[in-house]
Amino acid sequence: MRVLAIANQKGGVGKTTTTINLGTALAAVGERVLILDLDPQGNASTGLGVPRQNRKTTTYDVLMGEKPLADAVIPTLLPGLFLAASDADLSGVELELGSAVGRSFRLREALAALRDAPDGPKFDYVLIDCPPSLNLLTVNAMAGADAVLVPLQCEFFALEGLTQLMRTIDLVRASLNPRLEIQGVVLTMYDRRNSLSAQVAQDVREHFGDKVYATVIPRNVRVSEAPSFGKPVLIYDLKCAGSQAYLKLAREVVRRERARRKQAA
Repeated sequence: MRVLAIANQKGGVGKTTTTINLGTALAAVGERVLILDLDPQGNASTGLGVPRQNRKTTTYDVLMGEKPLADAVIPTLLPGLFLAASDADLSGVELELGSAVGRSFRLREALAALRDAPDGPKFDYVLIDCPPSLNLLTVNAMAGADAVLVPLQCEFFALEGLTQLMRTIDLVRASLNPRLEIQGVVLTMYDRRNSLSAQVAQDVREHFGDKVYATVIPRNVRVSEAPSFGKPVLIYDLKCAGSQAYLKLAREVVRRERARRKQAA
């Protein structure tokens, strides 16, 4: 089970959109995927068509130690794709846990219990949708993850946010999770008509090299429309450019994972 935190401290970079649609695309190519919504706004849960009244057990209950993660897992529209939903109570986790011992490792412990449960659900990938800020929720995600996948909007200010995120990852690696690595950087909202998009993409590739995925997610109106229907874009419009890009990204993620496992073996 490979756990990826989808994180960027800057909002509006396509983080939740990438979580939903990459998860859907991975399931479409045969992987079993759990999307873990760790954002109090619950946009990933809404975007997967799960209304708030159906979120009986949530990631809040899991972090507070009231329920195991397996109890929060519910199926989605697509076979092989599952969700652990969020609700607004998550915004109070930092205050409620206060200075509790091990508060930064609540999610790691829950994921370990899910992985080790003999009769529990099994997944190839867990994608954690992080909030767009550095708080206890993001720290829990990074402490529990194997790697961070970074969506990066192809605009100038996104580069500043990326610098801050790299510092955060270094801090987490030094103090909480020494095995944390950068899975890759995904360029999102790419506009081929805009020279700035091309310049940002070039700068990021020069800095991060092969950590940047070859697949680029284009700016696409169908991707923006899909959440309002409670559907991933692959279900809303499979043939659009955005859907095809996320399928290509999923295949690239799987290839990288297979290469990593082969190298580790």
